[in-house]
Amino acid sequence: MKIKESSKNYLITSPLVRGVRGVLAKNTNCRTPFKVLFFSFLMVTLVKPALAQTENSVYSNEIQKFQKELNAEFADKKESCLLPKDRKKFKGLDYFPINENFRIVAKLIRTENEVPFKMKTTTDRLPIYQKYGEIHFTLEGKQLVLSLYQNLQLSEKEEYKDYLFLAFTDLTNGNESYGGGRFMDLKIPEGDTIIIDFNKSYNPLCAYNHSYSCPIPPKENFLDLAIKAGVMAFQEH
Repeated sequence: MKIKESSKNYLITSPLVRGVRGVLAKNTNCRTPFKVLFFSFLMVTLVKPALAQTENSVYSNEIQKFQKELNAEFADKKESCLLPKDRKKFKGLDYFPINENFRIVAKLIRTENEVPFKMKTTTDRLPIYQKYGEIHFTLEGKQLVLSLYQNLQLSEKEEYKDYLFLAFTDLTNGNESYGGGRFMDLKIPEGDTIIIDFNKSYNPLCAYNHSYSCPIPPKENFLDLAIKAGVMAFQEH
């Protein structure tokens, strides 16, 4: 189940195809037959696009699964944050088209000795967070940096001790996406790289119901470009 970085009533709710190179025998006039060369070229020409298409299909299926699970949560009476009137007519969230360019392998720089701080929210609730590190990546030709955080209360629970919280804003906010920014769930990696996939970014719960209290993305996590991936603004159909 998705971790909800929002709260109600001030409580957290929670490969490459390569040909085989033939070696000619010494002092011979052997040549690779044209048919063999042509067949090898044909195989590479046909197989590489097929593999790429398969990889794209697997990725699309992964994102569609994420979207399906999120929609199911919103439609579930016990799990949904939607107001009763909105849940009754709910048919699914709106999403930007799946775009693999928004799946990025970023460099993770852990920041040590960070002082815990009170994260601002949409109410007077001030949960304690600590900066875990920064992710550095390139997107649309721009060098970008985002900060990752840990909710200290949540990290005390065994199942969430490796949970990282990413909250960001971008140029789509207030228009195509929710004005208060979007969130992403991540896990602490073993190495110094981490995958961030904006196709899996989602709205704070207060985008759907004002009775929730949601973290406000820190100013340092503003991206000066349009992240057209993930969940779009909620439309009350």
